[in-house]
Amino acid sequence: MSAGRLRDVVGLLARLVLGGTLVVAGALKVDKPLGSARAVQAYDVMPFEVAEYVGYGLPVLEIAVGALIVIGLFTRVSALVGGLLMLAFVVGIAQAWARGLTIDCGCFGGGGQVAPEQTKYGQEIARDLGLALCGAWLVIRPRSILSTDRVLFGDRKEST
Repeated sequence: MSAGRLRDVVGLLARLVLGGTLVVAGALKVDKPLGSARAVQAYDVMPFEVAEYVGYGLPVLEIAVGALIVIGLFTRVSALVGGLLMLAFVVGIAQAWARGLTIDCGCFGGGGQVAPEQTKYGQEIARDLGLALCGAWLVIRPRSILSTDRVLFGDRKEST
């Protein structure tokens, strides 16, 4: 396999991992908007009303951005948004950890207060940093196999 083809396969894997994770995370929360809002409110970083709107809108955003990444449409932009979401989640989890909050991240549903031994901040941060790296790969090199971008816009060298 050529180096270019290998990079195309890595791009596909990055799309499936980041995009798939976003779609699953959003789908697990989209039909429970109140639970999602409570999970955002548990971080205690924004006014109650703002946290409520963020909690309602975040699952929809995750599904939309994740779907674009999975199908490879507007890959660079959607991966940038997905990667920035992951970095925002890292900051949110890190500040909760630093402040001594004992909450479930709410990333895949749930959320809210948990017992101190139930927190998984280190694992959650590592996971989200890995997902942000998938986004960074796709921002730098959005070209990959089986992408809608490739079908619609061809195999442009400037997008490599």
